Amino acid sequence: MGEQFQGKVALVTGGGAGIGRAAALAFAMERANVVVSDIMVKGGEETIRMIREAGGESIFIKTDVSQQSEVEALILKAIESYGRIDYAFNNAGIGQPPALTADYDKSAWDSVISTNLTSIWLCMKYEIPQMLKQGSGAIVNTASGAGLFGVPTMSSYSTSKHGILGLTKTAALEYARAGIRVNAVCPGPISTEGNKAYVAVHPELEAKFTEMSPMKRFGTPEEIAAAVLWLCSDAASYVTGIAMPIDGGQSAQGFTVE
Repeated sequence: MGEQFQGKVALVTGGGAGIGRAAALAFAMERANVVVSDIMVKGGEETIRMIREAGGESIFIKTDVSQQSEVEALILKAIESYGRIDYAFNNAGIGQPPALTADYDKSAWDSVISTNLTSIWLCMKYEIPQMLKQGSGAIVNTASGAGLFGVPTMSSYSTSKHGILGLTKTAALEYARAGIRVNAVCPGPISTEGNKAYVAVHPELEAKFTEMSPMKRFGTPEEIAAAVLWLCSDAASYVTGIAMPIDGGQSAQGFTVE
């Protein structure tokens, strides 16, 4: 992508593993300064170690993105460290234990909504004012294929991801003339550490998820990261408010898990 990322500042939440780590490494490979955030200290520190060993510049800031005070502190520390935020990949999130809607636990519901959806709003609440000062910025939010379709036994997760798309589109319209672009990625089944662990407990699901994909395979975190960087790049300068499926064609045929 040339030198467009060189010296710029990228913030990645949920950067301690999986898609977040892949994106943080990808930004660093393009010579951006990377602020890595995660609630898991070990994973976040491992990501910045990988970046620094590859010759990149990065800091780690432990953050619970469901807490307003911690998100505000994250953004302030990123600005204090690097002076600006050019790109924000709001990626942190959690899954949910499967349960029918009427059987779902209220505390579990609250946890998923706050971590997956409210956190995205909190991140943008503090990222956008800095980008307005700069007159530019690109934000990418992690939604899901479950944000495009209903998924049985995943009421809170699917609701949170649908909400992210509504929030993304609204913010994109609000700030389109201010030089700030806001988009979302909607990954299908991706071979992350979390998904590998889940499939290990439920091995029958690996074949089911593979069969659901027209490409007959899981995606990789690096494939999501490549899309994130493209959405942040000058090549996507006329792209805002989209929900980009990255799912091997799964959304073209519908999304069903039974």
